[in-house]
Amino acid sequence: MIQEVLQRIEKCKIVPVVKIDDVNDTLPLMKALAAGGIMSAEITFRTACGPDALALAAKSCPDMLIGAGTIINKEQAEKAVALGAAFVVGPGFSKEVAEVCRKNDVVYLPGCVTPTEVMAAIAEGLTVVKFFPAENYGGVKTIKALAGPFPQIKFMPTGGISAENIKGYFDSGKVIACGGSWMVKDSLIKAREFDKITALSKEAMEVVK
Repeated sequence: MIQEVLQRIEKCKIVPVVKIDDVNDTLPLMKALAAGGIMSAEITFRTACGPDALALAAKSCPDMLIGAGTIINKEQAEKAVALGAAFVVGPGFSKEVAEVCRKNDVVYLPGCVTPTEVMAAIAEGLTVVKFFPAENYGGVKTIKALAGPFPQIKFMPTGGISAENIKGYFDSGKVIACGGSWMVKDSLIKAREFDKITALSKEAMEVVK
């Protein structure tokens, strides 16, 4: 199951970081992303309705790969898995979250930016980590540096990724997919500009093809 989900993430290429404030925006937003060719979403637990949005998307959008984001503890991880998350993403590494995901055969993508954090992830059997916040920590240059001592690890950089710089990450050869939020900005969701989200999604997918 874990390997299958990782392969789907690699095929998706882009995993939008989705912050939903109104659960009623969930399905129109998923539809807008899919119409633009983006078949995945990391729904963050940063808002009160995040868990409900995740559950709704996981149940109603079987063609999309739906994961939970901003998972920072065991309780959130258990809830995300119970609600149907196909993968769990954290801003940093948590051993207890890793254990929950391993027990449930769910992909865990912890935020790692230092050799020590990458080693902690490897000790938990992980082969892919989130690199966050990517641009703040040196972007492609740092990923290439980390790839030297850790050739078995691939990265999903997130943070500061845009249509302008995303191609450079894939050119590194060490990136499985990129996270980003430029196509799902809060302002677009709140204004219900779903056509604009579809257009930005299409543009992003054209760049990474």
